[in-house]
Amino acid sequence: MSSTQKKNTSLIDTSKMSKGEKAALEMAEDSRDMRALSGFASALFTGNPNINKTAPFPTQSIEDRDQGDAFLAKLSHFLEHETDPDQIDREGEIPDHVIDGLAELGAFGIKIPTQYDGLGLSQTNYSRAAMILGAHCGSMTALLSAHQSIGIPQPLIVFGTEAQKQKFLPECAKGGISAFALTEHEVGSDPARMKTKAVLSQDGTHYILNGEKLWCTNGLKATKMIVMAKTPMEGKKNATTAFIVDMKQPGVEIVRRCRFMGLKALYNGIIKFENVKIPRQNVVHEEGKGLKVALTTLNTGRLTLPAACAGMMQRCLDISVRWSAQREQWGNAIGRHAAIAGKIADMKADTYATESMVLYVSALVDHDKKSDIRIEAAMAKLWGTEAAWHTVDQTMQIKGGRGYETADSLRERGETPDPIERMMRDCRINTIFEGSTEIMKLFIAREALDPHLRRGAAAIDTRLPAGVRLKAAAKAGLYYAFWFPSRYLPQAKNISKVQDPRLRTEMKKIARMSRKLSRALFMSMVKHGPKLDKQQLLLGRFVDIGAELFAMSTACARADMEMSKMSPEEAHETMLTVQYLCKRGRQRIRDLFTGANRNADKAGYRLATQLLDHAPLD
Repeated sequence: MSSTQKKNTSLIDTSKMSKGEKAALEMAEDSRDMRALSGFASALFTGNPNINKTAPFPTQSIEDRDQGDAFLAKLSHFLEHETDPDQIDREGEIPDHVIDGLAELGAFGIKIPTQYDGLGLSQTNYSRAAMILGAHCGSMTALLSAHQSIGIPQPLIVFGTEAQKQKFLPECAKGGISAFALTEHEVGSDPARMKTKAVLSQDGTHYILNGEKLWCTNGLKATKMIVMAKTPMEGKKNATTAFIVDMKQPGVEIVRRCRFMGLKALYNGIIKFENVKIPRQNVVHEEGKGLKVALTTLNTGRLTLPAACAGMMQRCLDISVRWSAQREQWGNAIGRHAAIAGKIADMKADTYATESMVLYVSALVDHDKKSDIRIEAAMAKLWGTEAAWHTVDQTMQIKGGRGYETADSLRERGETPDPIERMMRDCRINTIFEGSTEIMKLFIAREALDPHLRRGAAAIDTRLPAGVRLKAAAKAGLYYAFWFPSRYLPQAKNISKVQDPRLRTEMKKIARMSRKLSRALFMSMVKHGPKLDKQQLLLGRFVDIGAELFAMSTACARADMEMSKMSPEEAHETMLTVQYLCKRGRQRIRDLFTGANRNADKAGYRLATQLLDHAPLD
């Protein structure tokens, strides 16, 4: 990279962008993980996926599994006998004895190392716990996951100093609830517009924090929270820093509690900070590196959502299969009718695929805490949460009026109190939490394009001298003259560790579709050039293809590992599940490729802008 390029904050040319666009992009680029992508999921976009990175599918060691089983058995027993999710939903509160009981179990410190009084369990066991919680109660899941996935524990485990870990982690492990504060009234996924600021005192010993944060999950119960605030620095007016804030500090005010469609016992609120003094030693990582802390934390934190979704989906599947087997219409169980059978098949395939993605990415974290899971975690979150919403929606459709009726009402009149109505309300937020579906697609698209930007962005960067651009263009042209034709050649050599011949065939088809995706993505770059980032619907289709391939790949690899340990009946069911998932996935991918070339995107955009141009102002 030339010295001129090093001075730029981004590989992307921002010179022709508006001030707001430029600030947002440069801030995001400055906070990105700058490592070259090396994971399996990223290779799906470059057409050279190494299937042997997923197969044999990673499994837990016997010791790790046993440690997890011991905790999960206690957690399951406690949830079943000591909690009432319908009461929690009805009253909008998690009883104190429930929170205290979870603390006694160690549920607030599942991943916190034992030297800081936590359970020290693996990411895989944490994800398994999230599955159990997700099947039981959304509000309790949110309480524990917000505390551990994005609250104090995860940022300190990754970025904290030893002094910070010793001071704060034991309290968190014992039930001292923590929270995370980034969102503001005018700031969602665009932190460049953040107004909360922290100014260093004249003596350099502390920061003075002022601002207001919106939707701080756990904020009403937290003893400590991570707060993101702007800390302007020389050359970086949008620099952001992550702080540990004691909620008992003078100047911290809980303005109000926010109430929602679902998650009725979510302790979420608006928090105001007025001249709050924060010791400098409470800075997490480095001053000006706060957004990096947030993004890195979210990489792992995002896994909790699809894990919880997988648990909820399994419960929906159990409810739907039971009901569809016993409910009769027109002389047959309704599950025997094709319209319902198709829904059940989708639920089974989606549940298995979501579990597979979560277990695979969790294993990557357990293998190496610093592993690059950017795309894998984002894909699991994107695909899993969308699949969960479809699953709960179809479960309600199958149960009809009994799905729409509350569990309390069903119980009172003597019917099985399946909480589908509650699960649907609780589930809806998952495609929005910790990066909406739309933001996830843009995030994944940016990472998928990164190898090409590293190689060819300089050729079209108007900030660079003409000589530098010409040299970059020649070098990129030579590379792609060989690269592009190679993406038409068979590259299925990395499937040697897949044992079942039927699954090897599926993996070969996945590799072939990956090469087609890489060609389509490259041709779109050639066609649209620097304006490709504006083609959000097109990029979204490519991301959906990649996510579909990732779901299929991990499911195939997991099935290949599991079937040899199953009874013949279980193995047959698993094979049918994966074959259906892959056949359906290929059909979806064909439709997405068709939509990339023939669509109504421009017509829709014209319609939307017409409506916006004439929208009434408040």
